[in-house]
Formats: sequence, C-alpha cells, structure tokens
Amino acid sequence: MSEAGSGRGSGSSVPQRTPWSLVAATAALCLVSATSVWTAGAAPMSREEKQKLGNQVLEMFDHAYGNYMEHAYPADELMPLTCRGRVRGQEPSRGDVDDALGKFSLTLIDSLDTLVVLNKTKEFEDAVRKVLRDVNLDNDVVVSVFETNIRVLGGLLGGHSLAIMLKEKGEYMQWYNDELLQMAKQLGYKLLPAFNTTSGLPYPRINLKFGIRKPEARTGTETDTCTACAGTLILEFAALSRFTGATIFEEYARKALDFLWEKRQRSSNLVGVTINIHTGDWVRKDSGVGAGIDSYYEYLLKAYVLLGDDSFLERFNTHYEAIMRYISQPPLLLDVHIHKPMLNARTWMDALLAFFPGLQVLKGDIRPAIETHEMLYQVIKKHNFLPEAFTTDFRVHWAQHPLRPEFAESTYFLYKATGDPYYLEVGKTLIENLNKYARVPCGFAAMKDVRTGSHEDRMDSFFLAEMFKYLYLLFADKEDIIFDIEDYIFTTEAHLLPLWLSTTNQSISKKNTTSEYTELDDSNFDWTCPNTQILFPNDPLYAQSIREPLKNVVDKSCPRGIIRVEESFRSGAKPPLRARDFMATNPEHLEILKKMGVSLIHLKDGRVQLVQHAIQAASSIDAEDGLRFMQEMIELSSQQQKEQQLPPRAVQIISHPFFGRVVLTAGPAQFGLDLSKHKETRGFVASSKPYNGCSELTNPEAVMGKIALIQRGQCMFAEKARNIQNAGAIGGIVIDDNEGSSSDTAPLFQMAGDGKDTDDIKIPMLFLFSKEGSIILDALRDYEEVEVLLSDKAKDRDPETENEEQPSSEHDPQNQSAEPMTSNSQEVDLADQESPEESSLNSHPELLSPADTDNAASVSPSEQNSNPTENHEPTSLDGECTDLDNQLQEQSETEEDSNPNVSWGKKVQPIDSILADWNEDIEAFEMMEKDEL
Repeated sequence: MSEAGSGRGSGSSVPQRTPWSLVAATAALCLVSATSVWTAGAAPMSREEKQKLGNQVLEMFDHAYGNYMEHAYPADELMPLTCRGRVRGQEPSRGDVDDALGKFSLTLIDSLDTLVVLNKTKEFEDAVRKVLRDVNLDNDVVVSVFETNIRVLGGLLGGHSLAIMLKEKGEYMQWYNDELLQMAKQLGYKLLPAFNTTSGLPYPRINLKFGIRKPEARTGTETDTCTACAGTLILEFAALSRFTGATIFEEYARKALDFLWEKRQRSSNLVGVTINIHTGDWVRKDSGVGAGIDSYYEYLLKAYVLLGDDSFLERFNTHYEAIMRYISQPPLLLDVHIHKPMLNARTWMDALLAFFPGLQVLKGDIRPAIETHEMLYQVIKKHNFLPEAFTTDFRVHWAQHPLRPEFAESTYFLYKATGDPYYLEVGKTLIENLNKYARVPCGFAAMKDVRTGSHEDRMDSFFLAEMFKYLYLLFADKEDIIFDIEDYIFTTEAHLLPLWLSTTNQSISKKNTTSEYTELDDSNFDWTCPNTQILFPNDPLYAQSIREPLKNVVDKSCPRGIIRVEESFRSGAKPPLRARDFMATNPEHLEILKKMGVSLIHLKDGRVQLVQHAIQAASSIDAEDGLRFMQEMIELSSQQQKEQQLPPRAVQIISHPFFGRVVLTAGPAQFGLDLSKHKETRGFVASSKPYNGCSELTNPEAVMGKIALIQRGQCMFAEKARNIQNAGAIGGIVIDDNEGSSSDTAPLFQMAGDGKDTDDIKIPMLFLFSKEGSIILDALRDYEEVEVLLSDKAKDRDPETENEEQPSSEHDPQNQSAEPMTSNSQEVDLADQESPEESSLNSHPELLSPADTDNAASVSPSEQNSNPTENHEPTSLDGECTDLDNQLQEQSETEEDSNPNVSWGKKVQPIDSILADWNEDIEAFEMMEKDEL
C-alpha cells in the first residue's frame, strides 16, 4: 500500500513557493506531458480496447463492492468464500492482521474516494450517508495506529476532499457540511494518546475507546514499532491540521519523522525495520524498501510535494542515494544491514517493495524503475500473482497473495511517465488473472498459495481502495474522469488529498533545517524537473531496450549469476555448493567450504559453527561463493525456523510407578500420524536393534506392537520411521544422540521428511532430547515394562490407579524432575570478528560485495549426521551477528523464563499452561519477524 503520487495541477491549486521547489514537486507531471506522445516499441492500444478494459474494471469493482454491501456491511471486511462479514472477535484471530479491524465499516470508508474516481457519484453520496449514519468510532477495540491512519483517517479525508469538490460543481453533495471532516477530527484526537512517549514515536496500537495504558485499554505495554508505522502519518495528520486549523496533528507527525531522521545510521544513511519507541534503539537493523520501511520513504517525498517543506525533500534524497548505493542491485532490491550496508541481510524480497518503481517515477529516476518493474512482472507471469516473498532466484518464499495493489500502482505511474502501451498490456494481464484465478461468486478471494491456486477467505479493504483505482486510471483518458486527478496527491492507501493544502493554515514553519539553498542551481538534478532528453533519448525503443535483457530473468534465475555458472560449466568445474545440499559429514563438502574460506568450529554444546574468512578463500570468486553460501544458510535456517512453529506433543509415562505424572514435551514430525487430528497412541516401549534404526531391524519380535525407541543420526528421520514400521511398531520415539542435550537449553523442532513422498508412513513419530529420552531409558532399565502415551497433550491421571501406588524412596525417578520444552525459537550464535587482513578486502575489485567482516553461523550437531533437510534444529541464522545480538539475547531470556518445570513427585504443570506459554513464545517470535505482509 505504498507508492508514488500524482503530478501537480495548475491555477490556484498550485502552492506558491520557490521555483526550484515547485519544479521538483512537478516532476511526475513533467514526465507525463513530455513523453506521452511517443511509444516504446509496443503496438498502441486503441481507444475502444482501453474503454473496454476500463468498463471491465468497473464491472469488477461492482462485483466486489456490491457483494461487500450485500453480504458483509456494516462489518469491516467481506469473507468472499463464505459470503459473510468479518467482525472482530466473532472469527478466529488472525493475529496482527486483525488490528486493522475496528468495527467501523472499514471497507466502506476505504472505498469512498474510489467511487468518485470511478465516476460512481450517486453511489458515493449514498455511501457517505451510510458512514455518517452507521459508523461508530468509539468502540472498545484495540487497533493498529498505522492501519487506522492510512485506511480510516485517510479514507475520511479522501472522501471529504472529493465531497467538497462535488459540492462546488453544483450537482451532488449539496447537503454536505464537512461531516466526514468532523469524523476525521474525532478519530485524530482518538489517535493522539499513542504519541505519549518520550521519543514522540507512537505506540503501535491504541484502544479507540480507552486510549493507552488504562487497564481497560489492554494495550500500551509495547516497546517496539516499525519504521513505516511511525513514519507514515505526516500526509493524513498534516491534511487534518490544514483542513481544520488544529495544528497539533501535524506537529505530532512531524516530531515522529524528525526523530526517525535523527536516528538514521549516520555512516550509511539507512534506517532499520523496527525501533524502540522509548529509547530510539534499532531493534531490527536490516534495511530495505519493502515491508516495515516502505511508506516512510514514500511519505518523505510526498510530504515535500504536499507541504512544500524543503527539508523533507533533502531527507528523501539522502536516503534515496543510500538505497541506490547499497540496496539496489538491478533489477533486485535486497535488504542490507544498516551498519554493514555492503552485506545482504537476506536472500529474498517481499511483495511490498513493488511500490518502489512508482516512487522512482515521482523522483524522476526511470531506468531502475523500469528494470525492477519488469523483473516483478516476470515473476507474476510465472506465478499469476506476486508471491508475498520470493527468493533472488525467483522461487516462492511465502506463497500467499492477499490481492496487493502495489504492482498495479507502479504500472500506472510508469505508463503515466513513459506513455508506453506495454504497460497497458501489463494492466490487461492483471485484470485477466484477477478474473481467472481470484474471482469467486461473492467477490474476489485472496490467494492462499499462488502455486496451487488455493484461496483464502479474505478480501482486504485495500483491494477496493487501491487496486480498482489504479487499474481504472491506467485505462482512462482525461475526459473519463470527472475531476482533474493532477490536482491531488495519492496517500499510501491511494486516498486523494488536494495539493492546495500546502497554502492553507501554514502554522508550521517550513524553513529548511537540514541545509540552506539560497539560489537556483539548474545543474542539481535533485532540485529540478528531470530532463526528459536524458531520461528518454530520441530512440523510441528506449524503455523496451531496458526491459529486453530481463525478459527471461525468472526462467534463467538470478541474472547476476548466469554468466558465472555458465563459465564454470564450460571450464568443467562443478557448480557452487548450495546450502540446501550441504552435509557436514561429507568430506568433499568440507573441502569445498575450505576453498570458499568457510571453516567449521565444533562447540562444546555439540553444535557446529560456520565461520567465513573471505581472505582465506582460494580466489575472489570462491570468496563470493562463500558469501552466497553463508547467506543461503542463513535463509535456509530462517525458513526452517518458520516451519517449526507447531505446538509440542506429549510423551506421558502411564505405567507403574509413574501413573501419568511424568509428561515429557516432545517435538512433532512433518510426516506420519498427526496426533493433533487422531486419537493418541498407547503402548509399551522397546529399544530397536540397530539402535539408530537405519537398517532393517534385527529384533522385529521385540518391537512388534510396541513403540520403538531409536537414536538420532546416521540416516533420515523418515528412513527410521519406515524401518520400525516395517517391523510392526505402532509408533516411534527418536532420542537425541547428543549426550546432555535438554529442553532446558535447546529449542524444540519438528522432524522433517526426506524430500520424498512420506504418505507411506502411518505411525506417529516424536522426538526427545537426550535428557528427556534418558528418563524413559532409565525407566526401561529399572522396570521391565514401561507404557507410554503419545498424544498432542497430556491426559488426566486416573486417581484410583494412582492411589494404588506404593510410597517410593527418595531415590525413585518420580522424585526427579523433567522439564518440558516450550520454546520454538532457534538459537543463533554468530561470531563477528574483524581483522586488518579481512578489512583490506575493501579494495578487492573482483568481489561483488566487499567482505570486510567474518561471516559466522552456528550449525547444530544434527548437521554432522545427515542432510540439513532432516534436521530442524540446525543453523538458525536470521542475519549477521552484530545486528541480531540484542534481539537474540532478549529472545533467549524469554525462552529461559518460559520453561516450566514438571516435578515427578509433585503436581504436574497442566499441559494447557505449557501450550499457553508455547503460544506466547510463538507470538513473541512472530512480532520480531513481523514484516507487515
């Protein structure tokens, strides 16, 4: 929901300011007027076909909006698969996504100005009456300050802007008397308590009725917020101040922006994703242009356009230079570390960065906009939609697609800038895909998985606020719109604010506090209208020439690596080692690591640490491969970590003398019988021979009809499961081979399959660490028969059976303790060591990214035993060490505090309590990993 704004209109609506400010603000309009007369290689689209496509967009909007009004209103959103409204509290919680819902008819408010853009003025008038009659902003509900600002406050202000425009025209809205503005002002005052922090950064959430911190508010304890959350307020808040004359709103939004600017990393001029609202410390120190940061950059540039404050433009230009220096790797936009901007923070991109080409249009930097947009279009052509995240070699990373409009937005602005009919064809593809794959009888459904085409019962309000607006404008001629769109600027939610606000109620000083400009300098590109002769040479195929090399970028994988791989094959060399193929027990792999400058360090706790010293690589190309390998290992571990967020399972010893009092927390498996969906498995345990279970069992009679105990290592988990199943076992417990491992110190994980079809495995499989496994092994040694229950949660004990138990000595097992695991987060141990030798690589011209620091990653002992796909304990590398140390330390402390103890000789902690703690850990992890996708 981020993107470039419209160009500037003429006449009284143009703010009066210095010439160089004016021409910079009119960059987008300059591009439109100067370039719309030519085409770049694509056949012109006839006016008839454009009208046909525009009418198709109108019909699609009617289908979505009509079904919302019929089946969902006054609920916030439509659930298009079940044809009903989504009401907060009446549907299962979706976590942070639901923070946008405030029981204020969100979709209706978000759609107000879309109705006018689509020339549905009668429907607009009816919608405004419904908002005034039905919407209540005083609900006892906790909402996102960010989402409420851009969707509801922005929607009310956009509706007001066009309501007064229609009233001036004399046909519609003659009864209107600023009622929407009064609602916006009421909402603005409800959001102000969120700014009650020492830094001026707002709390991320607020209770519409009770505000912040009051017990009944149920919020106000948060410490972190995303940069975009705090930095995407100035347009709406300043517009509210300019419309009403109440300066407090603009003052608060400016203070938040000023604080973020002061906290930028001074050497790189980048900002992180998440910041502490009290201390100003960066919590997540990776930086990009996608989720968590995107609209912060957008609002700096647009604040200059709307408000005329030169300091906003210089701040944007400073950030933009850093983005193009560090983050932009055409056609890719990859996150980096703010302290180490030459080092990529991850190897995937999220869908929200699709807004950036449009913002580059407003900036006037067209070439990279064309390149990135084309790359994104190739991804869309492969998957029909843009996945929520995709890797640098264009594989799906997160498969969802909630019908985001950012790509359509950039398509519209690139067409406005170039006049190239190619972008009309792109828009036509978007329309066809929406109708073919997302359209359902009651609206349009989000894609749950772009690979399978499965749907999610979800139609977000931004789909109506933005998607149809940009698609309609893409195909509309000027006479098709009842007002001049160039007199308005688009907010990040595509709401329209009039440009004449810049000269209204100017109570805020607009003096450039960043630096002084006293005279016009036409040579300064940042302060002048872009020279279209430079942007668009006389060659009419200019834009096509930029796109052409990227036509097959998705099929050929990452373009930067194509030549490198082809040259390797021609020379007879093997392709570089990939992290997904790495086996710590493979001597050949270890030799390759050594060549890449990567060494293994065996830690005392059984883990293996990977450390890269680029200076020790055999060549600069090997150093490059080593850096990529480390980044892939980071991403692999991060991906595995996300897959591990499953509730734990329980192994309960129910035979004498335990009688169900010993409950061991076990890790689940991604294959076999799912204990959360089926009845528990009960049986006696028996050790398998061989103990590792990696070959046909030699004692099938011993495990027949029993639950087999097997040791971890030597082969894949799925192979162990098949061998004990073939021997007649009814279940399996894998015990960690790392002596001393315990749920006290190690995070829980789930056992992965072997990359093959595992539907043949029908028995349940659970995993125990060494300490917990020893409890069962000791019991089996002391008592000939030990019966256990494998389940998704512990069962209540039978009091009658328990009463039959004889008193035990203090040395009996029940007087010991077993501590179940409740943490699902990964342990990361990244070393950050620097030496003069490694720093000298800054002058190495052969390296794509100068490696001036070591790369280090911790690998669990499981990687010594098998392919990483077996193990979900291994490497957990979400980023480089210095940027995550604080985060991980806090995470580790949370894990230690949340590990409950279960005493054999005392009352067992209820499994519900254990699961509650587990869910808290998951929520905490998700908060840290939140990308606002």
